[in-house]
Parts: sequence; C-alpha cells; structure tokens
Amino acid sequence: MALEGSCCCGAVGIKSTGEIQAKALCHCLDCRKITGSTYSTNIIVAGNGFSVTKGTPKQFSKTADSGSTITSNFCGDCGSTLWRQSPAFGDARIIKAGTLDTPGAVDEIAKPAAELFTTQRVPWVSAIAGAEQKVAQ
Repeated sequence: MALEGSCCCGAVGIKSTGEIQAKALCHCLDCRKITGSTYSTNIIVAGNGFSVTKGTPKQFSKTADSGSTITSNFCGDCGSTLWRQSPAFGDARIIKAGTLDTPGAVDEIAKPAAELFTTQRVPWVSAIAGAEQKVAQ
C-alpha cells in the first residue's frame, strides 16, 4: 500500500511505496520537541520507495538521545515535520504518522508494535497493550 502525506499548509508532499519496517511510539525528548506533544507516532519505511512529491523540505540535524545524528525534514513555511532519518536506521525514513493523507492509514496502519524510550513516557500516558516496551531505541 502506498502511503502519501503532506505538511499542514500543503507545500511539501511525500510518498512511500516501500516496505513498512516498523511502527512505534517514541517518548524521547527530541520527539516531544519536534511534535509539540508528549510522544511521536512513527511509521518506519524502506528508503528505496520513499520520495518527496512536492516542494523542498528544510532540514535540521542534531545528536539524538540515542547518541546518533538524526535529521528532521520539515516544511519551511508551516514547520510541520514530515519525516526523520538517521544512520542508526540505515536508509529508512521515519514518517510522522500524523502527516499521512492516505485514507485510513493512521487508523489501520500506524498502530504501534513498539514503544521507544519508555522511561521518558509521561506517567499519565499508558503503555499500548501488546506493544513491545523498549527503554531505548
């Protein structure tokens, strides 16, 4: 199934036809900051089927909580982060599930199989039933 997404203003679009490698919530501080929430919902896809279909995203790179460099790709107009990438994930792209426009994608496809950095999860957010709980990445 192809996944398509876009930023809030529609200036940047993405598409993935690659294999979904993982689905995870991440509770790390970096993900909190780029989402403006207490965690991020991520779909990790193979890089070989990933493309930018519209616009030119801006990038910001930093050392993540894991110690690896992570690059956020976002719209320079509205600021929406669409995906992230890191050498720690090989050529994979970490799509932010909330950016998906594909009908039913968030409801049906994005249900997490794992939660990352669970020691940083806020106490009023419960663990996802059946999801693997990982202290780090």
